[in-house]
Amino acid sequence: MKQFLTVPVLLLIYGCSTGTTDSTATASDTTTVEVSEATLARHIERLASDDFLGRMPFTEGEEKTVNYLAEEFKKLELKPGNGDSYFQEVPLVEITGTPSETMKISGPKGNFNLSYMDDFVALSKKTEPEVSLENSELVFAGYGIVAPEYGWNDYEGIDWTGKTAVVLVNDPGFASGDTTLFKGNEMTYYGRWTYKYEEAGRQGAAGVIIIHETAPASYGWNVVQSSWSGAQLNLESNAPVAKVQGWVSQEAAARLFEASQLENKDYNALALNRDFKPMPMGLTASIKINNEIRRNTSKNVVALLEGSTQKDEYIIYSAHWDHLGVGRPVNGDSIYNGAVDNASGTAALLAIAEAFKQGPQPERSVVFMAVTAEEQGLLGSAYYAENPIYPPQKTVANINMDAFESPGPMKDLTITGFGHSEMDEYAREVAERQGRYVIPDPEPEKGYFYRSDHFNFAKIGIPALYAGGSFEDFANGPEYIKKMNEEYRVNRYHQPADEYDPETTELSGVQSDVQLLYEVGLKLANEDYFPKWYDRSEFKAARESN
Repeated sequence: MKQFLTVPVLLLIYGCSTGTTDSTATASDTTTVEVSEATLARHIERLASDDFLGRMPFTEGEEKTVNYLAEEFKKLELKPGNGDSYFQEVPLVEITGTPSETMKISGPKGNFNLSYMDDFVALSKKTEPEVSLENSELVFAGYGIVAPEYGWNDYEGIDWTGKTAVVLVNDPGFASGDTTLFKGNEMTYYGRWTYKYEEAGRQGAAGVIIIHETAPASYGWNVVQSSWSGAQLNLESNAPVAKVQGWVSQEAAARLFEASQLENKDYNALALNRDFKPMPMGLTASIKINNEIRRNTSKNVVALLEGSTQKDEYIIYSAHWDHLGVGRPVNGDSIYNGAVDNASGTAALLAIAEAFKQGPQPERSVVFMAVTAEEQGLLGSAYYAENPIYPPQKTVANINMDAFESPGPMKDLTITGFGHSEMDEYAREVAERQGRYVIPDPEPEKGYFYRSDHFNFAKIGIPALYAGGSFEDFANGPEYIKKMNEEYRVNRYHQPADEYDPETTELSGVQSDVQLLYEVGLKLANEDYFPKWYDRSEFKAARESN
């Protein structure tokens, strides 16, 4: 974590309500059930086992996973959530790209090669058997952002045909010390790698290369190596896309700028200039990618607990079931089990469904949705948002669960996206009953709000809650949790080491978080109020247009 306020200051700032719900609740029976820690453990252990082969879509691991989830929903006597089926088919394109082993860089100071995996990764979303860049001019495009509302255009003044944009990750507000620059240290969507690739395609660039730096990316080069190699999934789309999309390491970027014609080699400082204009580097890049293309359908798994009196209004619990499958071996292990990310959230989905079934029938309907291909760019939830089974205007809220980890019960409830909607107040009410305090994400520069499936529900106007303890536990304090979180990010996030060990994994804190999310949904399911977006949220307009 980058920076902390002291806990007393956090309590002073965030202990007060930021809004009121004015609920006209009509709950007749909100009997609370204890979410089972044993159920959580059983499902995490099973889903994160080697038998599930890392739960990659389009593999045997997917078939085992979605059938397991459907069977568990059936055991709970939940109805199929998509007509008479537990599955919503999600048509995807799988592209397995094999880049050339080197990217050739040419310039007036001489030629040199960057090495695949060590210096760069590259892939293509073009559904063509072979794509290439042949002496494509490299142009430094700052942060690769076009944001009229901020008076910012990193692509202005150049015809991008045939050129490759070299861009920074995150956005200009990151670590600038200027709270008026974008959203200051809080990442906007402009800072996400998905946006960088999208904008380069809209500009007509032939290629786009993101410069990796650990702090603004929030993950190391090892995550880039594991996440942007092998089979990649995409939704079918007519949107323009650059032929080659890639990353270069910070060390490789330094070599590029040293060989460039730019007098100022400090690319971070150059990009922060409000008057920045794209800068030709005097270099060209050449690379070829051979693609194996396969079209198939993956599956979202959806189950329904029908409401008693307001069955046409819905609360959606979501968690992504997928992970990275079998990939590049690390220390002799090639199965990316994804115990924390996200067997934990999928197990929580099943445990909450079990709790709802043990209590009285809720007045509103409750949907349990395990979505696919989150790791490939939130694709399963994006497809649902474009093809909703339940009308968005009748969907009360989304409660999303992704990557639970804690050493035990936590003092805090960290809300990612705090300040967007009245869902904050629902969460605060339950947190206070648990003796906990609420804080916003203390690492807003990492852009977690845009990195899980709640984002796609928010984009269509559905108020979303994404929350869990991540700052301070009751036993050890903030510094211990900081070290634990950093250890996970460095050594286990998107690595084969994200495994479940029943002898050492402590789930009491996870149970506490899941219990809180269950109780939030229980309240929503037994009242007639629709939580609102706050005026300052960019998602309010989408709700009002439904």
